[in-house]
Amino acid sequence: MSIFVAKEVFLTKGIGRHKEKLASFEEALRDAKIARYNLVHVSSIFPPHCKVIPRQKGVERLKPGQILHCVLSRNAVNENHRLIASSVGLAIPKDRSQYGYISEHHTFGETDEQTGEYAEDLAALMLSTIQGIEFGSETTWDQKEEIWKLSGKIVKSTNVTQSAIGIEGAWTTVVAAAVFVF
Repeated sequence: MSIFVAKEVFLTKGIGRHKEKLASFEEALRDAKIARYNLVHVSSIFPPHCKVIPRQKGVERLKPGQILHCVLSRNAVNENHRLIASSVGLAIPKDRSQYGYISEHHTFGETDEQTGEYAEDLAALMLSTIQGIEFGSETTWDQKEEIWKLSGKIVKSTNVTQSAIGIEGAWTTVVAAAVFVF
């Protein structure tokens, strides 16, 4: 039996617009450089010893038609002037022999910064729960961030986020993804 554990991951994002919803999604995947693959959505684990690589380097290692495992966030709208966003957050533990977390989040009416911070915070929160970092129910985000930094158990958190404003007469789709390379 073979065990699939990704050695590398890259983050990507894209936007698409088309009169057809499915074609809008395809355009967003093209913009993210992952339309030529068969996407398999997976959950939220960042594998131990996995390395984050630049998107271009990751795409160069892929072959059209291959099965591609990814954590994907997707949002679409066909309303004029409606703000949408999709984000993937990543939290990596200091001890790289441990696993981290990837979160996906999509929203309406929030900016790139708001959506990205939320996704990143969500991934860090999930990681903190397995790292033994405790918070009270009244702990604010700023306090949580300071506790994470002081704990030394979370080495890095980041996000990739795409937002867009809907336009009249077309579907607008945004995607953000963490793509695994084996």
